Amino acid sequence: QVQLVESGGGSVQPGGSLRLSCAASGRTFSDHGMAWFRQAPGKEREFVAAISWRGASTNYADSTKDRFTISRDNDKDTMYLQMNNLKPEDTAVYYCASSPYKGASWHPDSYDYWGQGTQVTVSS
Repeated sequence: QVQLVESGGGSVQPGGSLRLSCAASGRTFSDHGMAWFRQAPGKEREFVAAISWRGASTNYADSTKDRFTISRDNDKDTMYLQMNNLKPEDTAVYYCASSPYKGASWHPDSYDYWGQGTQVTVSS
């Protein structure tokens, strides 16, 4: 059974930074594309960033591409999301997801396993 465990969320002031981690187990991490999604209260889940199986390809939402960086360490079975210059509109529960495919898809239907989420709150 695949397990994805997010960590690193918290509260931060506008302009601050956070680094999220997603620890994976249950299947060969390096064979699968991974992604981050988020969901704010009252809103639909939205794509944040994705990374291909070896990290050679990345994909970002327009709202995050200049501030967030997705990466992965296949030796540690862990994916990361470095978030800089955070804004109040970044407040959401952030979820990591694992794909049965190798690419960096933006579509949630491309992912078959999801973590439980970690809360990120950006407020002054």
